[in-house]
Amino acid sequence: MKRFSISTLAYAVVLTTLTLAGCNKDDETPASQTGTVSLEFEQTVGAAPLTLNTQSYATPAGDQFKITTFRQYISNIKFTKTDGSTYAVPESYYLVDAAVPASQGLALKDIPAGDYKSLTFTVGVDSARNVSGVQTGALDPNNAMFWTWNSGYIYTKLEGTSPQAPHPAGAAEGGLVFHIGGFKSPNNTIRTVTLPFPAGTNLLVRTDHAPEVHLNVDVMKMFTGPTTVRFATLSNTMGGANSVLVANNYAAGMFSIEHIHAN
Repeated sequence: MKRFSISTLAYAVVLTTLTLAGCNKDDETPASQTGTVSLEFEQTVGAAPLTLNTQSYATPAGDQFKITTFRQYISNIKFTKTDGSTYAVPESYYLVDAAVPASQGLALKDIPAGDYKSLTFTVGVDSARNVSGVQTGALDPNNAMFWTWNSGYIYTKLEGTSPQAPHPAGAAEGGLVFHIGGFKSPNNTIRTVTLPFPAGTNLLVRTDHAPEVHLNVDVMKMFTGPTTVRFATLSNTMGGANSVLVANNYAAGMFSIEHIHAN
C-alpha cells in the first residue's frame, strides 16, 4: 500500500482550500454596475418656446416665419468620462419630433456607472444606415424622414411659412422647406456635436438614481451663425450645397446643455 506522509497530506489540504476559496471569490465578484440617463430636448426659437402652426417668429435679419413641422435625428450617442474613456450607447437612433412630446425624452439604459464630463451625438444618420435598406423603429421609412429616390435619410426637417419667401401673386406668404440630408461628399450634412457639461458639474451615473440632462435646441440657429439665411433667397433646400450651409449653422450652436437634474 502506498503511504502518504503527514506533510504531503497537509499540502493537499491547503491546496484544496485555496482552490475553493479562489472559486468562491470569483463567484462573489459583482457584475458591472450601470445606471439610466435621460436626455430631455427642449426646443426653442431664440428665447421663445417652439410652438407649431400658430406662433410667429422673426430672425435677427428681420424675416418673419411660422413653423409647422420640426423633426430631427439624434444618433450615435456617446459619453466621455472624466478619465477620458468613452462609452458609446449601442443602437442609439432616435427621431425627436416637435409634434410628439414623448419623443423629446430619451431614456438611455445600462450606462456604466461613473463620472462623465461630456456628451457627444450625431445630428443625422451615419452613412452605413443610410444604405442599409428598409429598417424599423426610428429609422422606419414610414416616418416621412426618408428619401426613397436618394436611398438616404432626412436628418433635420423644418417646414413652415414666411411672407418673405417667394410666393404666387396674391398670396400673403410662401412656403419654407428645409430638408437637410445627404451623406456623400461634397454635400455631406452629417454633423457631430460634443457638449461639455457645465463647469464644475459632472454627470454622476449610479445604480440608485437616474440623472436627467436637459438640452436646449434653438431652431433659430438654422438661419444664423456662419451663414445668415434670408428667406427671399433661400426658402427651399432638399440636400445639396445649401443644405450644407444650414447644417453648418446648426452644428455651430443649436444645442446647449441647460442643466442636469437629479444628479
